[in-house]
Amino acid sequence: MAVFVALGAFLMTLAGGWTAQRVTDRRHLVLGLAGGLMLGVVGLDLLPEALKAAGEEVFGVPAALLLFVAGFLLAHLVERLLAARQASHGGEESNGRAPEVGLTAAAAMVGHSYMDGVAIGAAFQVGGGMGTAVTLAVVAHDFADGFNTYTITSLYGNARRKALTMLFADAVAPVAGAASAAFVTVPEGLLGGYLGLFGGVLLYLAAAEILPEAHHEHPARSTLLCTVAGAAFIWLVVGLAG
Repeated sequence: MAVFVALGAFLMTLAGGWTAQRVTDRRHLVLGLAGGLMLGVVGLDLLPEALKAAGEEVFGVPAALLLFVAGFLLAHLVERLLAARQASHGGEESNGRAPEVGLTAAAAMVGHSYMDGVAIGAAFQVGGGMGTAVTLAVVAHDFADGFNTYTITSLYGNARRKALTMLFADAVAPVAGAASAAFVTVPEGLLGGYLGLFGGVLLYLAAAEILPEAHHEHPARSTLLCTVAGAAFIWLVVGLAG
């Protein structure tokens, strides 16, 4: 049953990626929306869940928040190191961006989608009502996951084929996660730490890369509205799921 309902997440992820690639003539709007979706996912979904799951403090600060900051700094460090390596070897960059960063970020999105599938499987083990509630939440925000996976991969100069490959992997991941839930049990504290770290990575990509790029050539009011709409959509999803 969990695998069957996870197919809904598969389809919604593909729908999100399809939408992102179909509106390339409005790239600034796509990036503005992607930035808003990522901001909403981090602030309204990932961080609250991380704080619940990993609530213990380390030297007066919740462990989830420490890992959140670590994720932000790690993403910045990895991007700078890869960009420097590309430049020193004369490799190609996309507006100063190393393509490997886009692939790494997309791979992190795939890992997150896999964990979503595990959550669906675990919820169905608790009960049908809990499974349905978790599935609705996951399916609703998987549209944003697919949209962001394709956008991030493309933004860093990767070929369309690679972007589609990462999108398909992101779509399959929840199904694989739901199937493996019977054999995999993730400790709550470890899950909370992972969500905090992943949230920091996403926030860096949204704030330091996607939103500046969205406003670079088209600092239009419509771009800002798309960003607000993206964050508001995640708020709506979180509210309905709760």
